[in-house]
Amino acid sequence: MIDKTGKNLVFLLCVPRSGSSLSTILLQNHSKVLATQEMWYLMSLYDLKRPENRPYGGKRIISRFFNGMVTDNAFVDSARAFALETYNGLLHSSNASLIVDKSPRYYYILEFIDRLFPESKRIWLIRNPLSILASYKKVNQNKKAFSLIEELSKPTFNIKIVDLTVGFFRYYDYFSTDHPQAFRLSYERLVTNPKYEVEKLCEFLNVSYEEGMEIYGDQLDSSKGRMFASMGVGDPNVYEHSKAHTDSIEIWKDLLTKEEIEAYCRLLGANVFRELGYEKELQEAEKITGARFEQDPDHEFIQKVRKQFLNNSETEWEEAYHMQAVQSEDFSNVTTNEEHPSDSRQELLNEIQQMNITIKTLEQRLATNLTEKTKLMQELQSVRTRFNRFKSLIPFSGFLTNLAEQRGQKK
Repeated sequence: MIDKTGKNLVFLLCVPRSGSSLSTILLQNHSKVLATQEMWYLMSLYDLKRPENRPYGGKRIISRFFNGMVTDNAFVDSARAFALETYNGLLHSSNASLIVDKSPRYYYILEFIDRLFPESKRIWLIRNPLSILASYKKVNQNKKAFSLIEELSKPTFNIKIVDLTVGFFRYYDYFSTDHPQAFRLSYERLVTNPKYEVEKLCEFLNVSYEEGMEIYGDQLDSSKGRMFASMGVGDPNVYEHSKAHTDSIEIWKDLLTKEEIEAYCRLLGANVFRELGYEKELQEAEKITGARFEQDPDHEFIQKVRKQFLNNSETEWEEAYHMQAVQSEDFSNVTTNEEHPSDSRQELLNEIQQMNITIKTLEQRLATNLTEKTKLMQELQSVRTRFNRFKSLIPFSGFLTNLAEQRGQKK
């Protein structure tokens, strides 16, 4: 069972085309591990706060409810409860005790994951960036060909470019510090020496290695293997083999043009290759292109792509966000005397909470309805004045601060 802190839950994190399908299918071979090809659904939970147009209408109403009436803590608690029901429901369908959520674009919600499940284990799957780029070209060979140079020249939002730049650096920053719940898995080492790497991975997950895990072809006809393949997503080429292989390690030299190699290396900067262990590949890229690459990434371009993504997703990220230390947050239902205030104090707390919700709701309306701005500003100022007056009547403890979720002076 997965508990409220995220024990027995594993996130496999990487940008698309990093080899996550292979890594997941190897883990799936363990009798105590359940993994599906991809989930993505935590992003849908997160996006409840930014509803899209619906056939029945109510977009503004839904937005005001989730961003005004529902407090941030209540939203996180509700999302956690829903996720637990889903994850544990999947575990109940098997004899597994541990579940792996492999969703490459979870770089979108890293802060959210840390708040939901701070004690979950997180695996960073690292691959040579040039091989990731080459894999994008390979997987699109039967569709419209992918050209990095062409995609970079487009001014419009492009999620693949986000993956290759902003998403890549989100994971790079997130795993930049050592953390007991984090594990770095190298794709190249995995396919070169799969048994050894899988054994290390099992040790990190606190499960015993099971003989033959790395030979996934033996499990494809089992009920568990068929369930894994039933979604029809992930890498379509993974089933062409029955075990890990090294055929794709040098794929970038054959599929990428000199212009693509140079452009991508300049975007990421030489330091990233060195720090991730790809000094040799960087030297080969410089030999092929006849260029020497700057140490730092192209910050201006990456910030532009980041802004495009955040504007399209209507969300916010912390700059250079890294994996947080596990907090001693109490997830139990045990309460203290502080949480059972007297009747008179409780009335004040209720009044403050209601006014705080009113403030948030009015702020939401101000953001979306400029025609009411003057009237709403007056109403907002009136409620803020009453809020501060009530707040001064009782001492604010840490508990009360969290309850009221004071937003401070704004605008």
